[in-house]
Amino acid sequence: MDEIINKVAESKLEVFDLEDYYPKGIRAQIDISQWLIEGFLLKEKDFREALKNHDWSQYQDQLVAIHCSTDAIVPAWASILVAIQLAPFAKKIINGTLEDIEASLYEELLPKIDYAAYQDKSVIIKGCSRKPVPMRAYVLAAHYLQPFARSIMYGEACSAVPLFKAPKK
Repeated sequence: MDEIINKVAESKLEVFDLEDYYPKGIRAQIDISQWLIEGFLLKEKDFREALKNHDWSQYQDQLVAIHCSTDAIVPAWASILVAIQLAPFAKKIINGTLEDIEASLYEELLPKIDYAAYQDKSVIIKGCSRKPVPMRAYVLAAHYLQPFARSIMYGEACSAVPLFKAPKK
């Protein structure tokens, strides 16, 4: 009887898993529409009063995204004012969605990784993730890996899609 060999386990593929770098921290999203009249109209005096009365301490050490879920036309200063209220408490504040905060975190950490371990190797950027890794993080990972890797694939070892192959030296 022939022995079953796991060729995937024996391959020389280096797996680059963005989940391994997933930044820790509680994410929160603040929707400005909660302080707008019927979710659409910003009345400055009422808006400022609502912000003054809001419990900002609930965002202590959190990663916070500020956005408006309605199609309201919100002046730029409104998001800035919310950010100023958050500043003493939040660890990080961005204007955007939870996906935007994930992308922002990866944009900070991916340039700091030492990619030398991937020099002249076949690399697979692991696709499926249990954590909310944004597409921008995958694109950035490929960008930073490309100068080092011999080849880059995406997906899982059993069904990887080739993306890049360095020219022969």
